[in-house]
Amino acid sequence: MAVDYEGKKIGMWMFLFTELLFFGGMFLLYAVFRYRFALDFHGAAAHENIVLGSLNTFILLTSSFTIALAVSAMRQGRSALSSSLQAATIALGAAFLVIKYAEWSAKIGVGLYPNSPVLLQKNPGEILFFSLYYVMTGIHALHVIVGIGVIACMIIFTTRGKITSKKPIMLENTGLFWHFVDIIWIYLFPLFYLIT
Repeated sequence: MAVDYEGKKIGMWMFLFTELLFFGGMFLLYAVFRYRFALDFHGAAAHENIVLGSLNTFILLTSSFTIALAVSAMRQGRSALSSSLQAATIALGAAFLVIKYAEWSAKIGVGLYPNSPVLLQKNPGEILFFSLYYVMTGIHALHVIVGIGVIACMIIFTTRGKITSKKPIMLENTGLFWHFVDIIWIYLFPLFYLIT
């Protein structure tokens, strides 16, 4: 049993490492273009809503706390509490997506989206900034959606007794994935919202 547990944990860390390489490539691309078009990136970042970005950061940090509490509750054998905390994490993830949808809608409403006539009239660096913004925040949002789906499955497994205090590995690995998604946002937030 211990070998199986360790194997699943190592497998999850290996998966997260591949995800890190994926996002790392995008962060590297961002850094290259940010260096080359510093003034354009600064100008484009002025269109970001720092209040909504900060709110989303708070929401995701809180969701990391709730999923950590859910794992802790499961280890203590408190499956009902764990299920409630998992549901809270889903609600926070959904709130993040609603705010992100509002941000995207506001930008699209003023013509700031890839290949739009408004955006194509801007400087090359601003075009690159918004292209990276949509790609990177879009892929991150997709990871949030996947995480919500996986946590929903964990709630079902918890209520059916497939996840217990003696078999918490699925929930622990789900928590690792969710923490990873939150950490990626911690890097995205300053790159797009706090750029100077």
